[in-house]
Amino acid sequence: MSYRKHPTAVVESTDIGDGTSIWHFAHIREGARIGRNCNIGKSVYIDRDVRIGDNVKIQNFVSVYHGVDIEDDVFIGPSTVFTNDLYPRAFIWSEERVVPTKVRRGASIGANATIICGITIGEYAMVGAGSVVTNDVPPHGLVYGNPAVLRGYVCRCGRRLERLVRDDGVKEYLCDCGETTCINTEGSP
Repeated sequence: MSYRKHPTAVVESTDIGDGTSIWHFAHIREGARIGRNCNIGKSVYIDRDVRIGDNVKIQNFVSVYHGVDIEDDVFIGPSTVFTNDLYPRAFIWSEERVVPTKVRRGASIGANATIICGITIGEYAMVGAGSVVTNDVPPHGLVYGNPAVLRGYVCRCGRRLERLVRDDGVKEYLCDCGETTCINTEGSP
């Protein structure tokens, strides 16, 4: 075994990457794929056939249900929940009801967020704590609230982008960290 697993964790998957740590009482279902150097916190539930990239940090008490695909370098805060059925009923269930959700590279999701299925959270986007995300989040988008609303943009480093250096259909920002970020805002509200 090339990953670390706490003795209380239940790991049914055989596809866990090197250097990954799985902590107390986590449950990783059969068919889930977890990449290299991930940190899966206490009491995390990862459903069958979920895909998780490399260097992903999933904090305590997160639920990641069937149909979710998480790319590399994503941070998921404590008690975040991903849904997978837009019209849930206890007495009706089939694979056809699963609606896929994608979290792109480098995105961060704050504690206690709820992610409604069928959306994409863009690269390096940031979701505020306690948010209910019901729509796609653009790359570098900063969203928060219930429902979550686009409130601005963030740099790859996580800071809010405020210094606009170009605006001609593509907004170019210069961050305090020195990195420039281009945001295509054509067609956005």
